[in-house]
Amino acid sequence: MARSQVSMSGGMAAPYRQRVEKADRAVAFFSRCQRRRNFCVPPAFPRFPGAIAPLATCVLGNFMLAGASDVSTQVGRSFSGLRERLRDATSAAHRELDARLSSFDLTVLSGYHRFLHASAAALLPLEAALVDAGVARLFPDWPERSRSAAIAADLGRLGSVMPWTISVSPLTRSGVLGTMYVLEGSRLGAKFLLKTVADSADPRVREATAYLRHGTGKRLWQSFLSKLASDGSCDEDEAIEAARLAFSTFERAADRA
Repeated sequence: MARSQVSMSGGMAAPYRQRVEKADRAVAFFSRCQRRRNFCVPPAFPRFPGAIAPLATCVLGNFMLAGASDVSTQVGRSFSGLRERLRDATSAAHRELDARLSSFDLTVLSGYHRFLHASAAALLPLEAALVDAGVARLFPDWPERSRSAAIAADLGRLGSVMPWTISVSPLTRSGVLGTMYVLEGSRLGAKFLLKTVADSADPRVREATAYLRHGTGKRLWQSFLSKLASDGSCDEDEAIEAARLAFSTFERAADRA
């Protein structure tokens, strides 16, 4: 065989050896992630015992309100720029929120109720602020994205009402994008949380999943990233500040739940 075609070292073809070494590194990395349980469950979903995300989601922290798979490439496309700056700027808030919500046990009614209550207390005012800021002008499919009705239905199924919400400030156009980064990212972890909820022995918990199932089968995260990447008039500082405030809203709600 011609030397230009293959190089031999220690009896193994170089291209094959490189593939094996690359695979070994990936397996070792995944194993470390499993041992640490350091999985991202995307910006409003905490990581709970048993909620195991795939390798692609193993990045900063455990909660990932802003994207269960918070990496630069999704479905063969690269999304750079503002999305990465939002991720980096909110990583500390991400970890802080995870610390608050990681104690919620989704398999028991009291824990799941606390999770829904905390999520609703932040989601409802944030979505109302988005509507007031004209989110539908940026995202004409807003009715498909809004989850206020879904989480209210889950709380109603559990015999609960929403006694309080967190106060939020009005949003600018750029603030809409920053807030949407957090809310749309939170949807990504739903399928992993649903697996945890499915293990509940309480049928009331298993049946109150309209919020977690919302948007299943739709490419809402991908279409949001496309909009974020193509928007040339966004004030990055305003978007980042709004994303941080959205995280803070969920943190305050978790503290009160």
